[in-house]
Order: sequence, then C-alpha cells, then structure tokens
Amino acid sequence: MKTASAPWLAFALLLLGTTLGLAGTDLVLPAVPGLPDVLGGSAAMAQLVLAAFVAGTCVGLILFGELGARTDQRALLISSLIAYALVSLACALAPSLPALVGLRFLQGLSGSAAAVFAPGMIRAMFSEAGAVRALGLMGSVESLVPALAPVAGVWLLAAFGWTSSFYVIAALSLAVALLVRGLGSSLPVPPPTRGEGSYFRLLINSTYLRYALSQAFTLGGLLIFVFGAPAMMTKALGLSLNAFILMQVTGIAFFVVASNIAGRLADMFGPERMILLGSGISALGLISLTAYGLNGAADARVITALFVPVNLGLGLRGPPGFFRAILASEGDDARGAALVILFILATTAIGTAIAAPFVTAGLAPLAGIAAGGSCLSVILLLTLPGLKAQ
Repeated sequence: MKTASAPWLAFALLLLGTTLGLAGTDLVLPAVPGLPDVLGGSAAMAQLVLAAFVAGTCVGLILFGELGARTDQRALLISSLIAYALVSLACALAPSLPALVGLRFLQGLSGSAAAVFAPGMIRAMFSEAGAVRALGLMGSVESLVPALAPVAGVWLLAAFGWTSSFYVIAALSLAVALLVRGLGSSLPVPPPTRGEGSYFRLLINSTYLRYALSQAFTLGGLLIFVFGAPAMMTKALGLSLNAFILMQVTGIAFFVVASNIAGRLADMFGPERMILLGSGISALGLISLTAYGLNGAADARVITALFVPVNLGLGLRGPPGFFRAILASEGDDARGAALVILFILATTAIGTAIAAPFVTAGLAPLAGIAAGGSCLSVILLLTLPGLKAQ
C-alpha cells in the first residue's frame, strides 16, 4: 500500500503528533525556573521536570516500538494521544513538584508514539521519493520547535501562568486524536513485520546500524555543539546571547532549505551519495570550527558561517538517511524508527555530558567533541555495508 486518500492530511496529523511530543520539553521550558516558588521543592528538583520527560520518552520509544510491531498502530496512536492529553492535564493539576516530576515521566512515555509510528506510516503513504520529501518537510518543521516553542511558552507563562502550556498540549493532543480517529482507514499502517522481528535482530544487523548510527552521530554532533554553545559563547568568548541566536537562526534556515531539496537531489544523484556527502559536509563544518577555535579566534560572524555547513550537511543526509534506516529494518518499521530516535537521544546525552566540563574552556574543546561524533558517522558509512541496489 503506497497511497491513501488525502495522504497529505494524514501526514499533517502525523506531523502535529510528533511536534506535540517535542513541545513537551520546549513549550514547558520557560516555566521551569519558577516552579519551586509555586509548587515547592528545589531548583535541582525543578530540572528533573525536564529530565523525567526525556527518560519517559526513551522508555516510550522502546515500548511503542515493540507494541507497534504487534498491534494496530492507528489504534495505538490514538490511544497514546489521548493518554498524552490526560497526563498533560494531570500535570497542570499537580499539587507538588515531586508529583509533577512523576507525571512528566508518564507524559514523555505517552507522547512518544507518533515519533515511532510516523516514519513507517509515511513509507506506506508515499513512494520512496515522496517519503523522502515528506521526511524532509517533517524535519524542517520539527527543527523550528526548539526555536519557536520557548517563545510561545514565555508568552503563555506571562499571560496565563505555568499551567497554561500543559493545558495547550492537552487540548491539541486531544484534537489530533479525534482527527486521526476521523480519518479511520485512510491513515495507512505499514505491512506487518516479516519474520520474527526484535530489537536484538536490529542491533546485529550491520546494514541497519550503518544508517541508524550514522544518523545519530551526525545529528548528535550538531546537538552537542548547540547545547553547549550558549555557555561557551557567553562565558568563554565574552559574546552576547544574541551571537548564539544569530548562529542558531542562520543554521536552522540552511537546514530547512537543504532538507527540502534532499529528496530531489537523492533522485538525481542517488541516496547513498547524498547520505555520505551530507555527513562529510557536516563533519567538515565541525572540524573547521575546531580549527578556528584552536587559532584563538572568536568572531561571532565566522562561527556562524562555519556552523552553516554543519546544518546544511545534516539537511542533505537526514531525510534519505532516516528513510533508508527504515528500509534496512526489513519491515520492522516501528522498532527500527524507535531505535534511530533512541540512538540520537543517547548520543546527544552522552556527548553533552562529556562536553559539559569544557564548555567554558573555549570553542575548540566543544567543537572537537562534537566533531568526533560527526566523524564517526562518516567512518560507519565507509565501513559498514549498505542496502543493495534494487
């Protein structure tokens, strides 16, 4: 099954579902510092409001990946959106900070289904070229969430208080669940898993790992740098936060352009070439940032210019790379998508932890650690076997 009635409407709903999952962190972020004043507890416990959501998301990825390989993904998606709405509502009514932390774990768990099921459903709705374009558009929109959702969160916090972001997530999640239910059979489900699928089979599948881990290392390298950049630029280089904003907005703009032309370029030159080329460009951008930092320079305009290829390369390789990871899962789409996202989260978390002691030491240490992850992506692409040409 490669087409469905109103496939772009179905795609829009999947995009909304995945975006709401991301908003669970970014929309709530501005309210976190003030939570101890409202609910009691410490500033350290308030940070667990973010960590608990991420931990719940990781568990949810594995859970929904397993369930999605066994049961109707449409029913699971609707159920997860309803659960996400109910838990978000419960978060708004939390009586204490420890209760909110516990609910946030459940919120992250319940909100992760759309990210797991969307790639396989997109594969079922479109041709290969159409699926790559759809994944590129999804990546473009999702890349805007970390930039725009905190702005909306600040407005909601100022106008309606800390609970407002949870009410918004609850209302939108319920609305998307109802719309998905209304589509019925128009929302496709990937073919059942062929053979005895499992996470273990994916973890020993070198072809799948080629695409999944290279995707994680390229995106992880970028995120490691982004997460450490505000402290690095303001504390180590003496720049203003506006320098980080300029770098981030410029990078996102180039990522959006690249991810939306990645499908056409993959059609013209082949997906394997674009995946390797994009990974190489992204790694070279981080290597250039490292070299620039080693020279002791700290011009915000140069850093912004060198950050462009990091985003450009990710945009070129991201959509075809994710799609071929799903293809390499050999029909085990739900588990395959879940592991790719889990690899990305793990790479980013580990790399950020490694870089944390060095973010105030200058540009070179942070960029070098990020470049190390990104270079691993290229090494994997050159050493592990790819999909056979059909």
